Amino acid sequence: MFKEHRKLNPVTFLIAFGTLLVITLFSGCASEPRAPEAFMDTPEHHYNGGVRLFDQGKIEEAEREFNLALQLVKGGDYGPGHAGLGWVEAHRKNFDAALDHMKKARSAAKTDPDRVIAAIGFIRLYTIMRQADEARAQKLDWLIETRDHYNEAVRYGPDNAELHYRMGVAYKVAYEFRAAAEMFRKVIDLDKTFTKEANQEWETVQKIVRAEPGTLVGKRIALVDEISRADIAALFVEELRLDKLYARKKTFDTSFQPPEEKTFYADWISKAPDATDIQNHVLHADIRVFLDSGVRGLEAFPDHRWLPDRKIRRAEYAMLVEDVLIRVNGDDSLATKFIGAGSPFPDLRNDLPYFNAVMLVTTRGIMKSAEMSTGEFQPQGTVSGADALLIIRELKNALKL
Repeated sequence: MFKEHRKLNPVTFLIAFGTLLVITLFSGCASEPRAPEAFMDTPEHHYNGGVRLFDQGKIEEAEREFNLALQLVKGGDYGPGHAGLGWVEAHRKNFDAALDHMKKARSAAKTDPDRVIAAIGFIRLYTIMRQADEARAQKLDWLIETRDHYNEAVRYGPDNAELHYRMGVAYKVAYEFRAAAEMFRKVIDLDKTFTKEANQEWETVQKIVRAEPGTLVGKRIALVDEISRADIAALFVEELRLDKLYARKKTFDTSFQPPEEKTFYADWISKAPDATDIQNHVLHADIRVFLDSGVRGLEAFPDHRWLPDRKIRRAEYAMLVEDVLIRVNGDDSLATKFIGAGSPFPDLRNDLPYFNAVMLVTTRGIMKSAEMSTGEFQPQGTVSGADALLIIRELKNALKL
């Protein structure tokens, strides 16, 4: 009887059995979610925690939370978790892996809220990509893709504040400041979530819009939270054309000597130490313009270092603007105009070397108090790119340029 049945090839049997075993194992692993170990051990809780950690810059911890969220869903089919992992990979510049996660987030989205989260995920991913790898982002038409995801998501969540906020950030990164302001305004009007962040961003882009940066350098620096001495050199050379501006004003009274200084511009320029730490800096040419022009406020230090990457202080900026006003107007009396005057600022003594500069620029409306509620000038405070541009705009107006 056994002879009447065809014998099963041992090799075929092993292959079939092995294939079945692998399919069983993998389908079992993919289909069975991890059992919750605590009341708050939920996909939503881990996703929200991951977002918070990612925004704090705690990338590894955020990655753990996103993975924990995926483990709680059958087959790891949880869109928000994949969106979070996409940002993690984007942060590490693994953009192919990041896009794969985003596609999974989109395909896993079965509800309108999850579709909005997937769209937000794409918007954040492309924004990160634009900041980290501009060439690749442009090749992928990142802003067009971002707009498409935004427009699609608005149908599912027109009142989702984060959606508008993330699109506003994308527009800001793309230097489309008016469009960014419109998005931030929507968030403020909704008055739900991200209101504080949107207010801060709206104020920043409004400053940039008023400043009207005319160069790409100006637009790039506008997005910097704290600009460096090298940044301000590039900004003044590009936006103010400092070298040409000073070339037209080469003559001034070098015999004048302000109190506590035995030399003024001509003698000071001839004795100022040159810088030894700028040769390999990417903004060397702009810094060179400052050193050759003898700009007061951003000269080299006594140890011959210029410290190009040090954050510029508000007092330094005031002295820089004062120098431009004196040199362009050819009016040396401005250097002592407020010597001996009382200080209207609670944190500024009238015997400080930069007191006159601060008084000059604030009375002319070129710079303002850093803290309006207390009237503090905060001379050692840093300067944002947006504020730096707005100050240059006001300086141009004062000089009628």
